[in-house]
Amino acid sequence: MTENTGVKLGGAPGSRGRTTLADVVVEKIAGMAARDVLGVYALGGGFARSMGSMRERMPGAGSGRSPTRGVSVEVGELQTAIDLEIVVDYGVSITDVAGAVRENVISAVERMAGREVVEVNIMVGDVKLPDEEDEGEERQRIQ
Repeated sequence: MTENTGVKLGGAPGSRGRTTLADVVVEKIAGMAARDVLGVYALGGGFARSMGSMRERMPGAGSGRSPTRGVSVEVGELQTAIDLEIVVDYGVSITDVAGAVRENVISAVERMAGREVVEVNIMVGDVKLPDEEDEGEERQRIQ
């Protein structure tokens, strides 16, 4: 028999090992958080969106709507930096949308990934005009 001395062996369970995150994990969190902001039409520039639209039409290629399109990150052990390319809806305040995206992305990544977000750089690559076709509408018309 062993005597219970009240001493915990090995320390707290949370300190026994490392947790690492693949970049794609943070990219997906950031991408979903950015898309949740009112006024964000899409992520990615025109070329990336066009390629995604073409992939959607290819049999067996998946949806083409990658949650990481328009998102790139650098993930360290404690911190992360995020670059986003967004398309905004016409008529919205771009500075307000960018601020809301930055706030939402920082909150989501810090809460879910446990990494301090040191910067969120946003590049507005396009504005979705009211009379422009949606990617989905274009796809339906072509089929």
